[in-house]
Order: sequence, then C-alpha cells, then structure tokens
Amino acid sequence: MTTAKPLRVGMVGYAFMGAAHSHAWRTAPRFFDLPLRPRLTAVAGRNGAGVRAAADKLGWESVETDWRRLIERDDIDLIDICTPGNTHADIAIAALEAGKHVLCEKPLANSVEEAERMTLAAETAAKQGIFSMCGFSYRRTPALALAKRFVDEGRLGDLRHVRAQYLQDWLSDANAPMTWRLDKSTSGSGSLGDIGAHSIDAAQWVTGQNITGVSALLETFVPERPLAGDLVGLGGHGDISSDAPRGKVTVDDAAVFSAKFDGGTAATGAIGVFEATRYALGRKNAMRLELNGTKGSLAFDFEDMNVLSFYDVAGSPDAGFRRIFVTEPEHPYVGNWWPTGHGLGYEHGFTHQVVDLVTAIGEGRQPEPSFADALQVQRVLAAVEASAANSSQWQKV
Repeated sequence: MTTAKPLRVGMVGYAFMGAAHSHAWRTAPRFFDLPLRPRLTAVAGRNGAGVRAAADKLGWESVETDWRRLIERDDIDLIDICTPGNTHADIAIAALEAGKHVLCEKPLANSVEEAERMTLAAETAAKQGIFSMCGFSYRRTPALALAKRFVDEGRLGDLRHVRAQYLQDWLSDANAPMTWRLDKSTSGSGSLGDIGAHSIDAAQWVTGQNITGVSALLETFVPERPLAGDLVGLGGHGDISSDAPRGKVTVDDAAVFSAKFDGGTAATGAIGVFEATRYALGRKNAMRLELNGTKGSLAFDFEDMNVLSFYDVAGSPDAGFRRIFVTEPEHPYVGNWWPTGHGLGYEHGFTHQVVDLVTAIGEGRQPEPSFADALQVQRVLAAVEASAANSSQWQKV
C-alpha cells in the first residue's frame, strides 16, 4: 500500500478533455511509482446534473457548479483546466494566486496578452514552489519522445527541413452543426489553435528550435453552420433539418504557413512547412512530423503512433527509412506498460503527462512544457493570424 502524500486534484470541465484527464489521473499511479498520489477530489461544471453524472462516471469524489468554489476549497492542491480557451486565463491566474498548482489544456489562452499574464502569474507562483504546466500531450507519445532523443543525440546532424501536418476530417460535412470550437470568442481560433498548436509545440520541442517568422494563409470553407445546441464533442452530426437556423463560423477551417526556425545551438535554423485542417477526408487524426538533417531523417504519424520511421545516411543509405516499433522497455515511458510488441493508445499520452507533472511537483522543479513554453506557441499562432490578415506577408514572431 502506497504511503505517498496525496495530491488532491480539482478539475474544471468534464467533456472530451475532462474524460481523458480523468482517466489519466486514475491510471498514472497504478502503473508508475509517483512521489505524490493523485486523488480525484472534485470536478466543476456549470450544469449541476451534468457534472454530477460526470463525477459518478469518471470517478470524482465531489462536485462544484462554480470553478471559483473549487479554488476556494482548502482540500484542493491542483487545478486541472479542461475548458474552452476563453476561460483559461481567469481560472489559471486565480488558482495560482490561491497557491494551487495548475495543469491547463492547450492552447494556453486565446491571445498573447492573456498568455503573457498567465506566464507572469506562473513565474511568480513558481518562486513559492507552486508550479504550472500546459497540456501538450503529444510530447508524451513514446515514438515522438524517441524522435526528440534522436535529435538531442545528434543522430540527424544539422536540421534543414521541418514538415508538420495535422489532418482531420470531422468538419468536412457542410451540415455538421456549430460547436464552441467554431466561435472565435470562445475558442480563439479554429484548426490553427485547436490542432495546429500541437504541431507547433511538437516541432519546436523535438527540434530544440523556436520559430522566428512565418508566412501564412487561413481559409474558412463553410461560413455558416446549423445551430444545434452546445455540442462539444468531435463529429456526431445527427439529423439536422435543411431549414434549421444557422450561425456564423468565425474561425479558420484550415491553416497553412511556412516558417523559419532560430537554429537553437546550430549556426543556421531549419525551414518549416505547416498545415492544419479539419477537412482532409479520410484523415481522422493524422498528426505528422518529418525532420530532415545532414545525417538522417525521421518521420512520425499519430495514426500509426507506435512507429517511428528513421533514416541514417551512415547506415544503409540505399535502404531508405526503417520502421522502429516503439514498444521496447528502453523506449520512453514504455517500460511501465506491456510486453514488447504490445502497442499503446491515445489515452497513454495523458497518463504520461500526469506522470511527468506529478514527478516534477514532487521533486520541486518546473514541469515542462511551462506556461512560458506555451506562450511561445501562442506568439506563433498570433503571427500566423497577422500574416494571413496581411496578404501572407512575412511576420516576425
């Protein structure tokens, strides 16, 4: 029986991300030895019946219908924010000022100004041993973490090209209903912030280089959609009448941009090409990253998430890429799971996120990605929007 001190968690929001986070909080201490023991103390949501049902289903001990009450409770150590982007700043700053650790879903905020205020609050709290992290969960995919290891070990040499795509198709039907993800006042942006932010973070994290400038194009293919209530999931169109009232889509449906990287410790930075869309028919969750360097290349696609493709020019140059099945115990995170050859799934990234966060808090150090790391992503998002609004002119980050 574990004797670790409890880490009492209060979560705000209980839909798609809330379910994923709940699973992670429950699962992490059962497969990993953690310095603190997560306890699902309370979940908050505006709908009383809905949040009570979610608490019963997802394993939370109690409920609140106002996130402020959650922060006021003295039996909560950490606030987990799983709400739309327009609420992140208020919740995170209030939690940090109240002495609570914070895990906040990505993107960090809906604007650079909000993200800067959140980062300042995080840096102030960190001086008192109160830590925060942004939830870019794809960092915790073992194959992508192995890709970073290869780059850090110099196995790709100097990086020249970065290609990043995030392709989905759940909005391809023009009669799919409005959701909060299509309202800029709530979500901040469309494909750009919802999924493109993951690509930006992954590219900068794996390469160790920051994006310094972009040239971008944003497109909204379907400007109006049927109003069918506050739908929060992915897909699920149902039967919608052709004469149903329609609402205006105020975000991008697709984003494409070229980018320049700062080089990190290298003399010259890589160049990059990024694409994010929810209109790529047949692509369900193709989060892809390919890097080309002077010594080798690697490629990753989340739709084949347990595989990393690697090319080593010093190995067998005529053989092309080789597939590495990332299920060996020496691979990142994998040793705590199943025997070799038994792959992991989407939910494991969130579990690994909890593991890294709880371990860092227990050791008294800043977890990654920090709010400052997420602020850099927010600045790239803002630069993409500014470039697209100015005829794709080059925009510094």
